Amino acid sequence: MIDISVEKVALLLIIAVLVLGPTKLPEYTRKLGRLIRELRRMASGAQEKIRQELGPEFEDIDWRKMDPRQYDPRRIIREALLEDEPLPEPVVPTPVQPPARPVVRLAAGQKAPFDDEST
Repeated sequence: MIDISVEKVALLLIIAVLVLGPTKLPEYTRKLGRLIRELRRMASGAQEKIRQELGPEFEDIDWRKMDPRQYDPRRIIREALLEDEPLPEPVVPTPVQPPARPVVRLAAGQKAPFDDEST
């Protein structure tokens, strides 16, 4: 969640004491505690409401798998390639032969037929 070391917390407390002063610090720490409790209560209430609305079949869902940060295209492709499902046989189309035309041999000196209207 939040990664704060002990040194950072101590530094924040020192800054809070200097800025707020020792007289107002207890009041603000109580307010901060109430705020954190209220946020936790709201979060747990939202979770409970979602569970009620989605029903019992959604309690088994592993929400960590739905985290978009864990999607790595390389991993997805690797898993897809390593699946044990047999690949479908490729469909090879049979070549269609055009109808055979008779081969016309021209005699020596004879010109090929030319159609003036075709071009």
